[in-house]
Amino acid sequence: MRMGQGVEWALHSCVNLTWAGAPVPVTRLAGLYDLPAAYLNKQLQALVRAGILASVPGPKGGFRLGREASEVSLLDVVVALEGPDDAFRCTQIIAKGPGGDPDIDYREHCAVSLSMRQAELAWRRELAARSVAGIARDVERHNPAAPQRVRAALLPDAS
Repeated sequence: MRMGQGVEWALHSCVNLTWAGAPVPVTRLAGLYDLPAAYLNKQLQALVRAGILASVPGPKGGFRLGREASEVSLLDVVVALEGPDDAFRCTQIIAKGPGGDPDIDYREHCAVSLSMRQAELAWRRELAARSVAGIARDVERHNPAAPQRVRAALLPDAS
């Protein structure tokens, strides 16, 4: 399974917005990591549609978290950007193989399908169990100055 780079960009943006505490223009968010602002904006707009972020218009506008960071899971961000579809899609090729029966739904009986589904459910449970707030706390534990440095870079007028 491979996720688009937008997932990484969006997760970092959510953590940074946790620390910012105020709306941040996409150009400033993109500037932190030298990302293309137009492409990051597309990712952040998807998060707005999912209710993860809010877009604030006006001269002091930008993006802010749309709900508490503790209520935003990694799975929320992945689904907002990559969609809700399963990574593995059983096409039931076994039905055409030796001894296969086209009247059986092999998605419920095939060992390959069941194993892949079990693995994906474990992956989704792990993502659902981790919040943006948890990631921010992990970063702060290893780098206590990170929130202040990010705030200074994102909101230079607030310093």
